[in-house]
Amino acid sequence: MRLALLTHEPFYPPSGGGSAEAVYLVEEMVRRGHEVHLFCPALPDHPGIAEQFSIRIHPFTGWQMGRYTNLRSLKYLAYPRALRKMVLKAATEIEFDAIFSQHAISAVAAGKLKSDLNLPVVMNFLDYLTGFMESWPRWVMPRVILNRLMRFELNLPIRYDADAVLTVSTELAKRFIDNGYPDSRTQTIHYGYDATLFPFSSTSSALTPTVVMHGSFDTHHLGPFAIEAITQIARAKPEAHFLFIGKETAALENLTKRVRRSVRSANIQCTGFVDYKLIADGLGQAHVGIIPYESSVGTHSAFVAKMVEYAAVGLPVVSTPLSGVMAFFKNEASICFSKFDATHFAGDVLRLLDAPPPESDRQRLAKRVAAELDWKVICRKAADRLEAVAS
Repeated sequence: MRLALLTHEPFYPPSGGGSAEAVYLVEEMVRRGHEVHLFCPALPDHPGIAEQFSIRIHPFTGWQMGRYTNLRSLKYLAYPRALRKMVLKAATEIEFDAIFSQHAISAVAAGKLKSDLNLPVVMNFLDYLTGFMESWPRWVMPRVILNRLMRFELNLPIRYDADAVLTVSTELAKRFIDNGYPDSRTQTIHYGYDATLFPFSSTSSALTPTVVMHGSFDTHHLGPFAIEAITQIARAKPEAHFLFIGKETAALENLTKRVRRSVRSANIQCTGFVDYKLIADGLGQAHVGIIPYESSVGTHSAFVAKMVEYAAVGLPVVSTPLSGVMAFFKNEASICFSKFDATHFAGDVLRLLDAPPPESDRQRLAKRVAAELDWKVICRKAADRLEAVAS
C-alpha cells in the first residue's frame, strides 16, 4: 500500500507532545511492507532521515513550523492549505492508496484530499487541540472565536466523511460519537511510550526531595493553578527541588518568577530541551511526578503522555482529576488524582514525598503500562485499522 502520512509536527527528532508517536507509526507501517510518503515540516538532513526510516519525505519549506515557532497559531491555520497542495502535486506522479493524518491540523488537509483524490482517510486525533484554549485568558482567545474553532475541530470527521477516527482517549472518542460520528468508525488507541527507553527504577538517586514535570510547557500546562500549588509546596518544604524537563517557554519563565516572588529560595531547575531518548534519566532523579493541568475540554480529552512515562519508570504521580487518564489509571495506588484546588494538590504532593507508595504497587503498574501502552501495541492497533479501511 502506498500511504500518504500527514503531520504538522517535525518528524525527527520528536519535539514533544504527540510527535513521538509518528516515528513508531512509520516504523510499524514500513515493517508491514507499506510504502510511506511522509508530508511534514522541513527538517535537517531529511534525505538521511528518509533513508534511516526507509520512507520518502516530502518536506514543507514555505515557512518555519514547530511547537516553539513565532506566530505559531497563525502558521497552523495556514498550513492545511499548503499541505493539501503538496499532496496533490505528489499525487500527479504517485498513486496513493490511503491517507493517514496526525492531529487535527493535518486532518483538515486530509479531509479535503479525500474528495480530491477519492481515497480512504483515517484521522488520528492525539488531543482535542482547540479545547486546550479554554484555559487561555479571554483577551488572548475570545470565547466566541474559541467556540467556533472547537465546533469546527469536533466536526472534522463528519464534515469530510472520514473512514475511521482514532483517538487518544475514551473521553475524546465519546465527544466525537456524541457529536454524531458513527461509533463503529471510532477506535480509542490511547497514547504510548517506548518501553526500552523508560525502564522501571526502584528508587530515586537524589537525596533532595524532588518534584518533576516534563513536557512542552505551553500556557495550558502551567497556569495559575500550577503556580499556586508549587508555591505552597516550596513554602511548606523549603528543601524541595522542582525539576522541569523541557524547553524553557514563556509560561515556564512566568511560573518561575511568580513562585520566587513568594518564596525567594525556591529551588527551581529548568533543563532546556531534552531528547526523547534521555527523558527517563531526568525522571529517575525525582520522587514525585506532577500534572497540574487546569480543567478544560482539552485536558479532560487528553491521554497525558507524561502520566504514561511517569508510571513506566515507577514514579508516584499527583495529577488533577482529568477524565481521559482517570478512565485508565483510576484504581492505581501509586497515582493520586487530586482536586482542582491548589492547596489540596500541594498537600497530596507533600504526602507522597513523605510517604511514597510501596514499590510493589509501582512495579505492577509499570508492567501493566508496558503490556498495554508500549508503542508497538499502540501502533499495531492503528495500522490494523488503517489496513481494514484501505482494504
